[in-house]
Order: sequence, then C-alpha cells, then structure tokens
Amino acid sequence: MQPDQTERDLYNGLTRLEPTLPSSAYWDTDAYQRDLDAIWYKSWLLVCREADLGQPLAFRTFRVGTQEIVVLRDDTGELRAFHNTCRHRGSQLCQESEGRLKARLITCPYHAWSYSLRGDLVRVPSKSLPDGFDKADHPLYLVALSVWRGFVFVNLQQDAGGSAETSFDPASGNLANWPLETLVSGHVLRKMMNCNWKIFWENFNECLHCPGVHKDLSRLVPIYGRGLMGRHDDPEWARHADNDAPEFSGGLRAGAETWSRDGQAHGPVFAGLTPAERAAGQTYATSLPSMFIVGHVDYVRTVRLVPLGPEETELTAEWLFPAEALAAPQADIDNIVAFGRQVLEEDAAICEVNQKGLRSLRHEAGVLMPEEYDLHRFHNWVRERHAARVPQSK
Repeated sequence: MQPDQTERDLYNGLTRLEPTLPSSAYWDTDAYQRDLDAIWYKSWLLVCREADLGQPLAFRTFRVGTQEIVVLRDDTGELRAFHNTCRHRGSQLCQESEGRLKARLITCPYHAWSYSLRGDLVRVPSKSLPDGFDKADHPLYLVALSVWRGFVFVNLQQDAGGSAETSFDPASGNLANWPLETLVSGHVLRKMMNCNWKIFWENFNECLHCPGVHKDLSRLVPIYGRGLMGRHDDPEWARHADNDAPEFSGGLRAGAETWSRDGQAHGPVFAGLTPAERAAGQTYATSLPSMFIVGHVDYVRTVRLVPLGPEETELTAEWLFPAEALAAPQADIDNIVAFGRQVLEEDAAICEVNQKGLRSLRHEAGVLMPEEYDLHRFHNWVRERHAARVPQSK
C-alpha cells in the first residue's frame, strides 16, 4: 500500500538523485582557502566558555586558518576580542595559548607598543613621533564577540551582524531547559583528525553508518541501528506510525536514561526537563561551522571543530556537569565519558577512512542516498556561502 500524498509529505528522505560536493572540495588547497574566506572568516565561531575567562586579565588565543585572535576579560569584567596583531609592524602580541596578563596592558614583545585592555594604543616607546601620528588612530583590530548561554563566540567579519544565538540551525533542538550557564567541565578531549572539516559534518548529518560503525550506540538508540535518525526517515514510516517502540519512534532503548556505557544516569537528572526531553535521550543544537551541543538528562556534551588544513581538523569535546555531580563521591563520570569518547573515536576513524579514498583520479563526486537529506542541506549551505563570497585581500 502506497502512502497518500499527505503521508508522503512527511517523509524526510530525498526523492531524487543528488550529487555530493566535488571530491576536490575535501583536499584541494584552493578549495580550502575558499572555505576559509566564505565560511570560517564570516561565521560565528565557538572559542571557549565564559568560565574559561573567569578572572579579569584572563586571556585565550584562538587560531582559524591564518587568523589568530586573542579573547580576554578586561579589568572591568568585560569580554573583548582582538586580532592578535600589533599595529606597529604586525607582530604577534600574546604568545601563549592561554593565561593571565601580568598588567592591565597588552604589550608587544617586539617593540613594546602597549595597548589598554579595551584596545587603545597608550604607549609608544620611540624617542619621537612622526608628524601626523595620533595614537587614537592605531587601536587594536577589534573582533566581534557574542556570548550565548555561557559560551563565547567570535566573528572575524569586520561588519559582523547578528549574534551567536542567530547562528544556530533553526532545525536545532531547544536547550532552554538545560542550565548551560552553571555547568562545570568534567572532561575535555582534544583530537587531531586527518580529514577535511566538511567530512566530519557530513558524518554527523546521517546515520547510515551507525549500524556498522557505532554498534554500541546503535544498541542504545535502536533507531540508529536501522540506519535512521528519526521516524520520518523511513519511506514506510506510516506503517509504524502508531508504534512507539524506540526502533521506530526514536529515543533510548527500554530502561536506558542517558548516553553512558550502561545507559544509566550517573548524577542528578536536570530538574527542568520535560517528559519528552527525558524520553528522547539526546537533544542536539548545531551552530555551523564550528560546533554542536548535545543535551542529555544528566550532562551536556559540546564538540568544537577548527580546520587546520585541507585534510586536517582539530576536534575538542567537553563534558559538562552540575557541580554537585562532580563533587559526589559515588558519581561514575567515567562511565559517561568513556561512552562518548568511544563514539567520537569511531566517528573520527571512519571520517579518516572517507578522506583517504577521495583523491581517486576517477572520483569526481559522489551520490546521496535518500536518508542523507541533511547532507544535501549541508551541501547547499556550503554552496550558498561560496556563491555569496566577496573576494577579500589577505
């Protein structure tokens, strides 16, 4: 029996043949530069959490492509971001990746030009100044900064509009009931992946690989074991529309509460979650191109990506918990972290396998299957930004 037109409209899958991006988009150096110019230098990018810059004079440096940014908390408590570049002759200012400034100044290590923490040039040690030189004309290069729910984002575009909040995918889940601002870090994973940044996002956007790559995750989330992400990914979803078993409706297997090795929560469950949010087991919010965040019933997991080259990407994952969960002696945080690390390691490994095959002289582009509708959406997002790119000098 074929579904009627109303039912067909609720099917998520692609209904016509769609190509992938060209294979050169994942390894060509010119394509990588176009990605930087069109996407990474014009988007809101996650840098860190506010708690990482908790004290005045705390700073962190952040590098994407050829651009290095310093983010700091000034002496009044305000967060600010600048290009990590002296206005004199372009020297790097802060040489360490993080720390605390020794004074209420940023001083260039080369010729000792000094700037206030608001970016104003305040001291030039030259014995005399040239005619027409005004320190007010040479502040640090300001970078747009936005804070969302305790997370710090920057945007390198000179006339950046909007905010970090507006960068989230409208199709993302709503994390309003998770106390993101008050959570504390329980574990951080940093990993270098030998793959293009887009390959990781493609892998994130489909579950056709789940049965073969994520066997334990597929047991925890049974619909993943069918190679699907949601009920309406199945072209015959209407046959099971009244079946609330997790292999058809989504959610965790019977008796499971969260993503952990045993499926059990290992700390206090967030009090403000709805029954539907608890039953779902995971709620994703995505801010392309740099991060996604997943709300579970007892913790939150964030993943940040930074491209390091055409075929290299840095992944930083962080597990965030209520402070009382980390303080409780009976809390088995390792049970949670080990499961999440396993899934990310599996993803990273298969992304590297994908990357290794893309340089075939015969492989100009791939083809998408119906379940890969979110890949098609991602590809169109990339294409649209490349089409809108305005060439800029470097």
